Amino acid sequence: MLNENHAFILDFPELKLDIVQLNHDDPKFKADLQQYHQLDYDIRQLEISGSPIDDDSMHALKRQRMELKDVLHKQLIEHHEQIMH
Repeated sequence: MLNENHAFILDFPELKLDIVQLNHDDPKFKADLQQYHQLDYDIRQLEISGSPIDDDSMHALKRQRMELKDVLHKQLIEHHEQIMH
């Protein structure tokens, strides 16, 4: 879907408190999250403007966003499991 907002907190509302805590306490998570949001913003802007880049470049941006999302999600799950035990 074009111009779909992939804001991290919207995709994982059940982990909202973990996201807030890690964003505050973990500089690596915070930097990765900022990079994720910037990538998501850039992709949406490109989609709004009719994707003025080639398909391979757009696909590479989306793959980078997906890989970063996976890294962030793994950190969230590890954090969540630690605080639950």
